[in-house]
Amino acid sequence: MAYRIVVDFDLCESNGICMEIAPEVFEVRDDGFLYILQEYPSDDLMPKVEEAVPRCPTQAISIVEE
Repeated sequence: MAYRIVVDFDLCESNGICMEIAPEVFEVRDDGFLYILQEYPSDDLMPKVEEAVPRCPTQAISIVEE
C-alpha cells in the first residue's frame, strides 16, 4: 500500500514543526516555503509523518492512501 503526503499550501504557514518531526520528508527552505522531499515516504518514515499530521497547527498536512 502506498501513501502520499499532501499539503494544503493555502493553509500552510511554513512554521517548520513538521520538519522538526520528519526532516527526511519536510523542509522549510530559506525562501520561507515548505517543500515535500518525499511525497511517497517509505514505511519506516510513516510513524514520523503520522505524528506530524496532527501536530501541524493549521492542519495543512494529510496522508492519502493510494
